[in-house]
Amino acid sequence: MTEIKKKVWPEYFQMILNGKKNVEIRLADFEIKEGDTLILEEFDPETNTYSGRKLKKTAKSIIKFNPTRMYSPEEIKKLGFYIIEMK
Repeated sequence: MTEIKKKVWPEYFQMILNGKKNVEIRLADFEIKEGDTLILEEFDPETNTYSGRKLKKTAKSIIKFNPTRMYSPEEIKKLGFYIIEMK
């Protein structure tokens, strides 16, 4: 299995740490498969620094999609997306 390092902004890092966030949306600019380990490093974009805090999470399920197949770039820019976790 592969280990993949990714930056995470502080508010999202804290949500993951607290167990309130267990999904990620990432640009598919890297290879990942089920079972790979994500090393999530807290990163502050305002100061451009890492805090030193890290989390290890295992990729459980991977779904790759292209939103421009469903929506125009203008709609995406104007409206954004929801990330919905379902029970």
